[in-house]
Amino acid sequence: MNREIAKLNYRIHTDAIKDNLIPLELTPEQISYKYANEADLLNVALFGRTAKQWRDANPGRKGNIRDDADLNQLLVLANMESYNAVLIGQGKKMSERLVLLRELAVKQMETLSLVSMDSLKRLPGGDPE
Repeated sequence: MNREIAKLNYRIHTDAIKDNLIPLELTPEQISYKYANEADLLNVALFGRTAKQWRDANPGRKGNIRDDADLNQLLVLANMESYNAVLIGQGKKMSERLVLLRELAVKQMETLSLVSMDSLKRLPGGDPE
């Protein structure tokens, strides 16, 4: 379910890429490369490595770097996708976006690490203890 939420939010991100970063004259291969680069921008900002670097370091694992993410990472990733969409719309260069996205990732991961998962169980609709 966590991974599905991240996938839904990814649509916001891909629409921003399509609308702002993909000129009409690109080939399908070039378009695919553009999307992959943007996905790896988020991977590097959050996980510190590209999808290929993760696969190379984890040859026996199924799935990808995002499938291996924990709940906090997936939440931050969803936030980063939305933020990157805004930054793309503002015309920020990839190098600028990487710095801003990394700052966001670090700050949000630090904040989430302070949240006790036990307290979430007490929220309405949570699992009773």
